[in-house]
Amino acid sequence: MPDRSGSRIDHLNIAVPDLAAAVEFYEPVLASIGISKMLVIPSGYEEGKPGMTGFGLADVKPYFWLVDEGEVGSNMHLAFTVDTRAQVETFYRAALDAGATSLIAPSVHTEYHDDYYGAFVLDPHGINVEAVCHHAI
Repeated sequence: MPDRSGSRIDHLNIAVPDLAAAVEFYEPVLASIGISKMLVIPSGYEEGKPGMTGFGLADVKPYFWLVDEGEVGSNMHLAFTVDTRAQVETFYRAALDAGATSLIAPSVHTEYHDDYYGAFVLDPHGINVEAVCHHAI
């Protein structure tokens, strides 16, 4: 079976209209799957630049950035890879507890491949966020 855990994306910025609200949602949700808030860049750090908050793996680097003063695009979808199906379920519960709306509860999605186990929620800004495990465990 192929290893589906890798990616060539170094980092991703997501524009949000309210950075504080987005951080309040994402910090506990991402912490539930081992992703930490790592870096806060305040608004105005450079003239005309919005504030940003970066999340990533501790001791590695931030790779998921929330950027203030933006607009969420239509059909925005973001998926985080996790190692176990239990982590998908933990993510789903944490997201609902933080104010997300359920889109699809944790389940297998064979339309992608036989071991694709994911959960989908809508964050408070309308972004479709998912945790996915590519293993049969």
